[in-house]
Amino acid sequence: MSYNQAFIDGQNLYLSTKANSWTIDLYKLRRYLAEKYLIAKAYYFLGAADPAHQKLYDLIRAANFIPVFRAHSQEMRGKKKGNVDTDIVFTIITKTIGDRTLNKIFLVSGDGDYYLTINYLIAQKRFGKLLVPSRRAMSSLYKSLEPRYISFLDDLGVRAKIELR
Repeated sequence: MSYNQAFIDGQNLYLSTKANSWTIDLYKLRRYLAEKYLIAKAYYFLGAADPAHQKLYDLIRAANFIPVFRAHSQEMRGKKKGNVDTDIVFTIITKTIGDRTLNKIFLVSGDGDYYLTINYLIAQKRFGKLLVPSRRAMSSLYKSLEPRYISFLDDLGVRAKIELR
């Protein structure tokens, strides 16, 4: 039996929606991903773990996301940005190579750093969709993708389903 997985660039999701004056309800987002795209597992990538953000991490877990933290040395914590792009790409590639029951990959981000990975997954017939948090914050690299591979979380119908009220 095959299943789909989502990979969420947490920093991109948060900043893209915040810049457009709205906030994602993580419970609603998780339900939307499960119902619309049959996502069995959803990984939520964050920067280095910081005890000051424990409530956020608890919320991510409670909403049924799998939090993934970026490894940093003790001296660098608090000095580096999240920069989870490489971790997401590495995790996606290792999962698609190692898990034949994994059907499609869905990515939540508008960051252009994933362009090559998405093209690889499309060629392998393993890509579901790029779920862009904000139409205005999407990398111009993605304009070359077929429209069937892109959806926007800030489209009114989608936003109504996942926005925190």
